[in-house]
Amino acid sequence: MKIATWNVNGVRARQAQLQEFIGQEQPDVLCLQEIKASVDQLPVWLCEIEGYWCYWHGTKGYSGVALHVRKEAIPDRPQFHHPAFDYESRIVVARLPSLTVASIYVPNGGKDFDAKMRFLESLDAFAAEFEAAGEPLVLCGDMNVALTDMDVHPKELKPGIIGQRPDERALMERIIGHGLVDVHRRVEPDNPWLFTWWAPWRSMRQRNIGWRLDLILASRAIADRTVSCVVQREVGTSDHGPVVAVFDGTTGSTA
Repeated sequence: MKIATWNVNGVRARQAQLQEFIGQEQPDVLCLQEIKASVDQLPVWLCEIEGYWCYWHGTKGYSGVALHVRKEAIPDRPQFHHPAFDYESRIVVARLPSLTVASIYVPNGGKDFDAKMRFLESLDAFAAEFEAAGEPLVLCGDMNVALTDMDVHPKELKPGIIGQRPDERALMERIIGHGLVDVHRRVEPDNPWLFTWWAPWRSMRQRNIGWRLDLILASRAIADRTVSCVVQREVGTSDHGPVVAVFDGTTGSTA
């Protein structure tokens, strides 16, 4: 099973890059964030990507998430839905035969930090429900929190700023504490240069001066089958790079 997540920072600007990425990677599950478009603004091929069950959830020019599931892996259309705490088109969930996956775009918090914390509190409760029910869960997306100082380039470390605050990190740790595993960090526990977002100036991406904000959090039963997890820093022109994880097993037999 291959799961990919990518904050595309405007899907209409990244159409060709997304098409190439899908063609090369053929992920079983593809989560997108910050699509910045409503369905009626998308080209036909994007609305119904060949070979995928597609769900787009966005508004013009701001926020938005999408979730796509490969038909070869899941022959029947999954149930897509939004938890009650969804606002500004920030989360979509798909129930697959043996796991539930969510594409998530956590608020940055710069304009409304309280809203960010409320969203994370709700995500914590959401993860707790799945832990209590013993149901496998995968949370994918731009969490807009660097979990530790190692997840920020030393030149970008600014203790106390949004995205590095102790209260944000504590909430993320609570979420992960509900039986989830930070898959990328498990694969590369000691890599201090593991970033997924780079400010779009001063060649920050080329110099790999960034933050690790895009995560794949998986229930232990799934994470224990991790084969690989990589960030593709050279792919696309978004300020985020795709994160791609491969697990031993299929979407139909992961539990």
